[in-house]
Amino acid sequence: MEKLEVVSPAGVNAAKLSGAAPRINDLNGKTVCEVWNGVFKGDIAFPIIRKLLKEKYPGVIIIPYTAFYHLPGSDVPKRQRELAQQIVATAREKGCDALISGNGA
Repeated sequence: MEKLEVVSPAGVNAAKLSGAAPRINDLNGKTVCEVWNGVFKGDIAFPIIRKLLKEKYPGVIIIPYTAFYHLPGSDVPKRQRELAQQIVATAREKGCDALISGNGA
């Protein structure tokens, strides 16, 4: 298995400064939610990510992107805050411990 190192373009301390949640060490028994805005083949990528996560963490619960409000073009600035609030509300309702977002181009 190849190991990849990911570096944030915002710098080493970006996650710390943004108030990001602490990492989850083991996804078994955790609920992972998928959020997709309809751009660049998430409908192909998410099932693959889902399969790989379930292979590595058999006890993971995955809430698919279809369970979240979706609107193509949701990156339109006028709607971003409203849509973000809907995503947060749904994630809380579904009991998400982690969320996969930003898949694609």
